[in-house]
Amino acid sequence: QVQPVEYGGGLVQPGGSLSLSCEAPRILFRIIGMGWYRQAPGKQRELVAEFTSDGSRNYADSVKGRFTISRDNAENTVYLRMNNLKSEDTAVYYCHVRGYASKWGWNDYEGQGTQVTVSS
Repeated sequence: QVQPVEYGGGLVQPGGSLSLSCEAPRILFRIIGMGWYRQAPGKQRELVAEFTSDGSRNYADSVKGRFTISRDNAENTVYLRMNNLKSEDTAVYYCHVRGYASKWGWNDYEGQGTQVTVSS
């Protein structure tokens, strides 16, 4: 199965920081969207941050000013720097990529998820 590969995550105390990274599938030769979603226990999946097709950044209100999304286009990698983490940021974080592969055309791809736990 073709998936983005996520790195990072783990356990951190409230107020701490963590970084996530995600490599897009190598079969993609054009990418128009990359971002992060999260899902906490008992809650719906929600957008955290993303690069839209025009290259602009979009953040959930709950993370604005604390999280920063960035990308390395040469490496097809997207990063999420999370500062001042709160207990409500605890969730499984999923990388999402929208890209084009010659074999399958345009598709959305999602990683397996990485756990972020904010707890003292």
